[in-house]
Amino acid sequence: MIIQRKKYLDMLISGEGNNLVKIVTGVRRCGKSFLLFKLFRNYLTEKGVDEQHIIELSLDDLRNKKLRNPETLLEYIDSHLLNDKKTTYIILDEVQLVQDFVEVLLSLLHTPFVDVYVSGSNSKFLSKDVVTEFRGRGDEIRVFPLSFSEFYSAVGGDKSEVWKEYYTYGGLPQILEFDSEKKKSDYLKNLYELTYMKDVQERNHLRNADGLFKVVQMLASCIGSPTNPKRISDTFKTVEKKAVTDKTILNYIECLKDAFLIEEALRYDVKGRKYIGTETKYYFEDIGLRNAILNFRQQEEPHIMENIIYNELKYRGFNVDVGFVETWENKSSGKSFRHGLEVDFVVNKGAERIYIQSAFKLPTDEKKEQEERPLLNINDSFKKIIITGENIKRKTDEKGILTIGLLDFLLDEKCI
Repeated sequence: MIIQRKKYLDMLISGEGNNLVKIVTGVRRCGKSFLLFKLFRNYLTEKGVDEQHIIELSLDDLRNKKLRNPETLLEYIDSHLLNDKKTTYIILDEVQLVQDFVEVLLSLLHTPFVDVYVSGSNSKFLSKDVVTEFRGRGDEIRVFPLSFSEFYSAVGGDKSEVWKEYYTYGGLPQILEFDSEKKKSDYLKNLYELTYMKDVQERNHLRNADGLFKVVQMLASCIGSPTNPKRISDTFKTVEKKAVTDKTILNYIECLKDAFLIEEALRYDVKGRKYIGTETKYYFEDIGLRNAILNFRQQEEPHIMENIIYNELKYRGFNVDVGFVETWENKSSGKSFRHGLEVDFVVNKGAERIYIQSAFKLPTDEKKEQEERPLLNINDSFKKIIITGENIKRKTDEKGILTIGLLDFLLDEKCI
């Protein structure tokens, strides 16, 4: 099954010939290799680029292990370049496996008539080191697992049934190839244990594998709930009867973030216009992996819905924080006290800002007031939206708050 990842392909095409290294990043198995070796390659050949002007290498292939040596790799590429002043497209998959790969890429930038495209599944190497070393000569394209709209375009049929499939098994493209629930769940569990966690341990030289697995399970159990390394460390002491320092917990979390397994949403004081560093929320890059980590228990649809909304906003290119709104309320005694309200998502892109609440069920009058209170206590004119899990027609009330159904939101990028 071929899914046209048009959004990402368009990004690659728009960067063609811009004298930057196009860096495709994302969690393993999200479709980076397919994007480069199938979709982008097809684009090149269809526009008339011949085979001799395309050099492509999968560096995680054992047969290419010797090319992980930087000198050997450069010699190989140089030997395949033609002296005809036509552009040669160099495509390197999992480039972080090459020793001193940044120097390799910098060398390729000095090579005339080449256009370089690389992929990798570790943000520490590709999002941090490359951007620093290149000083603006790298162009990162972040690839996510299939969004719900991409997933639905491949599956079709009843939207509510496709939603159940998606929130259970997630959006890793390979899932669409399996025809039974057992095959899907086995694939995700094996992928998590034998690929992702093994990769995180080996890459970061982590000794306490059991501690890492426990941290991942704790994060999976509390998606959408505020937490921090100290709170997780305290949980280890009380529940697991083990002492794991908050510094160690923080290191585990950073490793998981660098592997694109989880994302961190910081708390932002909307009125004070500053970040609050006490607690953050963590969401999983793919909800199917999160469910597999918990052996498909804890299928609380409201929390899963919140995670998927977060992922969709990131897929659309927004920066996403968790909002905090401080208000003053009066007690019956007449005294006033400070009270903090939470906005699920404060969404930014350039000068654009949107405040979003996730409400699984269409709220009753009392519940609706609770959902609206944080939004109504924000004194600015940016959009304020409630996304509900129920199938309703979108509507804007007299307070200026838009309420929209979840599937409408997921299938219509322009709805907000």
